[in-house]
This record gives sequence, C-alpha cells and structure tokens, in this order.
Amino acid sequence: MTLSDSPDLAGLPPPPPSLLHGAALFLDFDGTLVPLTDAPESVEVDAALIGLLARARDALGGRLAIVSGRSVATLRGLFGLGDFLLAGTHGLEFAEPGRPAHGPERLKAVDEAEAIFTSFIADKSGLLVERKTLSVGLHFRRAPEWMEACRALAEEVALATGLMIQPGKMLYELRPGGADKGTAVAELMKSAPMAGGMPIFVGDDLTDEEGMLAAKALGGCGILVGPLRVTAAQWHLEQVGAVRHYLSIMP
Repeated sequence: MTLSDSPDLAGLPPPPPSLLHGAALFLDFDGTLVPLTDAPESVEVDAALIGLLARARDALGGRLAIVSGRSVATLRGLFGLGDFLLAGTHGLEFAEPGRPAHGPERLKAVDEAEAIFTSFIADKSGLLVERKTLSVGLHFRRAPEWMEACRALAEEVALATGLMIQPGKMLYELRPGGADKGTAVAELMKSAPMAGGMPIFVGDDLTDEEGMLAAKALGGCGILVGPLRVTAAQWHLEQVGAVRHYLSIMP
C-alpha cells in the first residue's frame, strides 16, 4: 500500500477499542503522546501518562513500544520512559528496559552539521539547534519566516556530508540513512515481546507513515493523530487527548 492508496479522508473513522485486542502497539511520541511545543526540551511527561502507558503495556503482555525521532537517551533521561521498549532516532537505535541502548556510533559528519547549524542561528532569533545522540535538528517553529533558508541550508549540508534530510514538523533533521520508523517496526516484530501481535502504529507526522506502512505489510494497520491528510492509516484520532482516552478504554 502507498499513500496514494489511502481511503477517503472524510470517511476515516476512529478506531474501535477492540482493535487493540492482541495488538503489538507502536506509539510515536511528539504529537501523539504529548503535544508539540515550540522548544523540544519543554515537553512534559506527567505521572498519569507513565501510568497509562504501563497499564497498556501490561494489558498487551508487554507488546508496547515507543518509536520516536528523539534519541533513546532523551526518552529515558528527560522524559522518564526507561521502563518501556524504545526505538529512537527514527529507528537507528533500540533499547529494552534496564539494558543499554544499541545502535551505530555518532558520525563525525553529524558533528560537522551541528557546527554549521549552530553558526547559522547565531544571529537569528527564534531558531534552535537540537543535538541528538546520532543526529541534529534545526527547528524554526518559533521563526517560520526562516523556513526556506533552513531548508536550503539543510539540503546544502546534507549534500556536503552525505547525511540524510529528515523533514519534520517545523524542523529539518540531518541523520545517517539506512533506517526509519518502518524498519524499526519490522525489526521489533521479529522477537519478543512484540512478535506474535498484530502491529498497530499510531502517529501524527509524515515520518510516521513508514511505520504505518510497515504495520500494514505485516497484517496490521495505522492510526493517524491530528489533522486529516493523505495517509497510510486506516483509522483516525483527533489529537493527543484522544490518544490517551483511547488507551484508557482498551479492553
């Protein structure tokens, strides 16, 4: 299935609670479990969300994973998600609860890109460089007038360094290629605890479409969060609050 095969957006229904019976649940983080914010470090994860995720994980026999563009270190250290199965940096790194993260080493090219981005924003109010374990992001949410300049710079640096451009919501990220949220789903479905469940990917961003397509290819489906658009998803939840409510009523 491709995005062009997606159903009529006007008829994209909310998922029934029974859909989660026997699921292997893959959850995006930003824009899905927590609202998007102007500054990535300002996101707050409250005890209620941690409890909700823990109950959902336990109800699914452990078959719950968070698949994010954030690094594993950030998901664990800043947001307290160390008790969950994690795929970070768009599927470049993985971590099981209580075990070290595993993934490739940070490339020198990422450091070079970070230095260029940092120099670029020095005299431009509102732009932000986000350093991640394996990648670097250039955010313009607080300064949308710089969008085209940020895009042009990201393309230039990607060409010079061989890094991949990962567009996101109001940012451009440069990272190594070879993985995405779809490859993360495929990898995690190979073994416990996710193996044996029906994969369901829940996400809001274009970067989540690979995860939805991978879930579909493995006999599952996708749930789109937020404004309707062309998507590989078969189901729709309006916003973060709806995602939390949906998880709270799962059988």
